[in-house]
Amino acid sequence: MNQDWEDRVAAAWASLDGYGEDGAAEFRAVIDELVAELPEGGPLGPFEQACAWDSTGHSDKAVPLYREALARGLGEVSPYKARRAKIQLASSLRNTGRAQEGVELLTPELTASSDELDDAVRAVLALCLSSLGRDREGLSLVLGALAPHLPRYQRSMANYARLLTAAEGDPRE
Repeated sequence: MNQDWEDRVAAAWASLDGYGEDGAAEFRAVIDELVAELPEGGPLGPFEQACAWDSTGHSDKAVPLYREALARGLGEVSPYKARRAKIQLASSLRNTGRAQEGVELLTPELTASSDELDDAVRAVLALCLSSLGRDREGLSLVLGALAPHLPRYQRSMANYARLLTAAEGDPRE
């Protein structure tokens, strides 16, 4: 879509908190109006609608819309938004009791091209793993993501993260 439309979508999202708890439907209506301007069959509409449902507490309604956006080629239109969709879909899957699907969706993202969403991938994947009782793996991901941001102890934290999932045996390995 054009920059004007993107700017209006960004403005709508910037105003989300102004709707309050009772304004969720009103906010989703604003997003629906913007989506109505798009050509039918494209991936941006379902993506924005999924985000709106998700951000207003309805992961169950967001899941099929994220899947639709990805199936319609969101990755070709915007690789960045496609990665966001995968992160958000995994979170919604976890919220709806399907954490394993979230793990399967996000695990390939660990080796995808790096961008500013890398830490979000790891954070959501860690939550999915924790929901499956795999807390050590989740903690390892979170510590690994945190380590580069620390003013000191980066190397130590990265090693601790690695050791959390290392094979049982000598903890110094």
